[in-house]
Amino acid sequence: MAKFLAELLGCTLPDKGTPPLFECRGQPHLGRRSSSKQRDNMPQTPPFTGQLNTGGYNKNLYQTKEESYPGLYYHDNNLASGSLEALIHHLVPTADYYPDRTYIFTFLLSSRLFIRPYELMTKVCHLCMEQQRLSDPQADKMRVRKIAPKILQLLTEWTETFSYDFRDERMMRSLKELTHRLAIGDEVYRKAVGQMSQGLIRRLTVLSQYEEALVKINATAAERLTAVKAKPQAAIQRDMLSICNDPFTVAQQLTHIELERLSYIGPEEFVQAFVQKDPLDNDKSCFSDHKKASNLEAYVEWFNRLSYLVATEICLPVKKKHRARVVEFFIDVARECFNIGNFNSLMAIISGMNMSPVSRLKKTWSKVKTAKFDILEHQMDPSSNFYNYRTALRGATQRSITANSSREKIVIPFFSLLIKDLYFLNEGCANRLQSGHINFEKFWELAKQVSEFMAWKKVECPFEKDRKILQYLLTAPVFTEDGTFINE
Repeated sequence: MAKFLAELLGCTLPDKGTPPLFECRGQPHLGRRSSSKQRDNMPQTPPFTGQLNTGGYNKNLYQTKEESYPGLYYHDNNLASGSLEALIHHLVPTADYYPDRTYIFTFLLSSRLFIRPYELMTKVCHLCMEQQRLSDPQADKMRVRKIAPKILQLLTEWTETFSYDFRDERMMRSLKELTHRLAIGDEVYRKAVGQMSQGLIRRLTVLSQYEEALVKINATAAERLTAVKAKPQAAIQRDMLSICNDPFTVAQQLTHIELERLSYIGPEEFVQAFVQKDPLDNDKSCFSDHKKASNLEAYVEWFNRLSYLVATEICLPVKKKHRARVVEFFIDVARECFNIGNFNSLMAIISGMNMSPVSRLKKTWSKVKTAKFDILEHQMDPSSNFYNYRTALRGATQRSITANSSREKIVIPFFSLLIKDLYFLNEGCANRLQSGHINFEKFWELAKQVSEFMAWKKVECPFEKDRKILQYLLTAPVFTEDGTFINE
C-alpha cells in the first residue's frame, strides 16, 4: 500500500528496514493550544514546518457572522452551526483569509460523520482551483504565490494530523492534482510539496510496519497457546516471576506497550467508531469503504489480553503460597502503574484479579496482604461515575502540563472509560439541529476531549526497554476465563 501511494504522489519511498517490535513512533502531534479568546484550551493542528514562511497567514483569524460565508451561525462570537457547504467554504483559505487552526482540527475530525474524507478533499480541491483559477494555464503567478502558502499550510495540517485519511488512493490523487498546480514553475513550492509528501509517506509506512508487527505478535501468541494446550506441563515452566520479579520494571514495560499502542490511534478513529448513517445521506451504507477504527480496537484487545494474562498467571501455580505471591506481585505492579500515570494497565490488572477464577480463590486471598489492593480498588471505584479515578486523572494531567521531565508527562487514561465518555457525548447531542444545520457546538466539545488524548499519546516513554519482558507480556499463553478455573 505505501509503495503504491508513493508512486501515486511521485515521491521516493523511505527505506522500510526491519520493523523492530514497538520502536516506530512516526506519529504527528498537535501544535500549541490556541490563544484565541473564543476557544480556550481547544485543539489545533500542527503549524506548517516546510520551507515557506506562513507566519503572516497563520493568525487564527476568526470571522464574524457578517464576514463569513452565508450559512454559518454564531453564538457569542463562537461558531455554533452551519450547513455542510458553508462549513467546507469556511475551511478553504483565500488570498485574505486562513481558517482558525482550532476550526481546521474540529471540522476535519467531525466532518466524516457527514461526508467521506475523499469527498471532502475533492470539494476542497475544487474550491481552491475555482476560487483562485489555478486550473487556468495563464493563472497570474503573483496571485498563485499569494494563495499557495495558505493552501499548502492547510494540506500539511491535514496530512500530519489525519494521516490515515490518505491511505485512500482517491485522497492521494486529489492531493497530487492540487499540489501539482501549486508547484508549477516555482522551486520553493515544489520543495515544500515534496517535503509534505515525504512526511506523509513516512508516516503511512511506519503505520504499515506497526500493523505487520501486530500480526506477527498475535500469531506468535496463538502458536504458544496451542503448544501449551498440547503439553499443559509446559505452562508452569515459565511464568512472569521467572522472567522478572521487580514490579517497577514490569510496570515500566507495560507503559512502553501502552504508549506505543496509543501513539498509533488516529484522532479520527474515535469518531469513526461511532459513525452512523446520516439521515440526509441517500447511500444504503455509511463509509463502508473507509478505514475503520482498527488501531483503537487493537488497543482495547490489549487491555483484555493483560487482564486475562494476570488471571492466568495467578491461577497456573499449583500451591496456594505461590499463587498468593503472584497476587501480591501484581498488586505491586498495579501500584507502580498508578504512580507512573498508567491507569489503563492499572485497571486491566484489577480487572484480571476480579475475574471469577481469581476472586473465588478464598484460601489464596487469605494469605495475601490486601491493604494495598484495597487502596487501588478504591482509586478505580466505578461509583459516582468513577469520581476517584477522574480526580486522579486530573492530577496526573496537571502534573503532565507542568512537568520538566518526560517521566512526569505520562498520562495513560483508562481507555474504555474514555471511549464511553465520547460515546455518550456523541449520543447525548444531535449531530444536526432542527434547521438541518450541523451542530458545531457539539463538535467543539468532541474535539476538545480528543485533543487531550492527542497530547497524551505523543509522550515518549522514558524507560529503557527490556525485550525479554516485552516479548513475554505480548506473547505468553493466555487462557480464557473458563480455562483458568481451578479448585482449592
